[in-house]
Amino acid sequence: MAVIVHAASFTIGRKGGYQHSTSIKLSNGLIRNGHLVLNFSDRDVARASSIMGHSKFGRGNVNRTLFDYCRVHRPDLLLLGHADLIDAATITDIRNAVPGLRVVQWNVDPLFEPENVARIESKLSVVDATLVNTGPKALGPLRAGGRRVGFLPNAVDPSIERAENHLKPVLPFDLFYACGHPSRPLRRVCGKEWDMDEFMATLLAELPDVRPLLAGLNGRPRLTGADYQTALESAALGLNISRRADSPLYSSARLAQMIGNGIAVLIERATGYDQLFGDDEMLFFSSLDELAARIRDVLAEPGRRQALAARGREKYLRLFNERVVARYLFDFAFDQADAAAYGWPSGLI
Repeated sequence: MAVIVHAASFTIGRKGGYQHSTSIKLSNGLIRNGHLVLNFSDRDVARASSIMGHSKFGRGNVNRTLFDYCRVHRPDLLLLGHADLIDAATITDIRNAVPGLRVVQWNVDPLFEPENVARIESKLSVVDATLVNTGPKALGPLRAGGRRVGFLPNAVDPSIERAENHLKPVLPFDLFYACGHPSRPLRRVCGKEWDMDEFMATLLAELPDVRPLLAGLNGRPRLTGADYQTALESAALGLNISRRADSPLYSSARLAQMIGNGIAVLIERATGYDQLFGDDEMLFFSSLDELAARIRDVLAEPGRRQALAARGREKYLRLFNERVVARYLFDFAFDQADAAAYGWPSGLI
């Protein structure tokens, strides 16, 4: 078993309401697989060392602190999760101080954002591997020069996604959708650019009897922490819409959060998830009219909704639970990833 330093967002300050974060799930999975994981919250260290309490002013100190931390603990693996405050030069210094160290960066933001690609590329030359939650076909540019880049599924963790909505024939709400910024940027849904306030108004006009639970739309507050989990526990269906659907297998982490809580997930076919899940496990759509019809039909049959949500949840938990994803991450880091070990299609490894 290994010693792992995980430098990522484990924020405890005013923005620390993320029970469902990928960083927590990956650390949970690695620990449950028997490894010693030392979480290093880069943003908190940076804020604490800045007189003004802003992370960007503490950049120098957080780099020095991570170097000292790794020098003291001598990890076998250094994980970097959106650790944008950590400089490539610091990684090189840590490698020199800790012989045999492996370094992996992971990223769950979309590759159609140039700024995100630039952040990933800034460390490609100093890490052993990179994992991104976008399908392998889109990773070609990052693999240039022989770089090792792979697919990172959005992990589900039963200790975090702990509801069982699939067991409940009646729930307080029919449809859940959360959106941080409805109009910035516009989202491309079924080939059209939408302000999501307008999209939901158009959709719900076709579904006058549906009881929606919306967060972040039409001036409603965003939900975090326990409030967010309570919302997930309250809905039968969940609408999974990321900024675009044409980046194969990319999805916001909300997909795992909804399906793990036993919500029947509605998702565009163009995401490519119909290659991994059947029509009896997720509700796929290619147009707004088809989406409305799917919602209408499945809500008319609570038993069908429950069965579909149960099958989708069972399969997602089997394929992408936190222990499996953490094992894959660790194996990938040490060049030991074997497709037969995970139950995934071999093209994902």
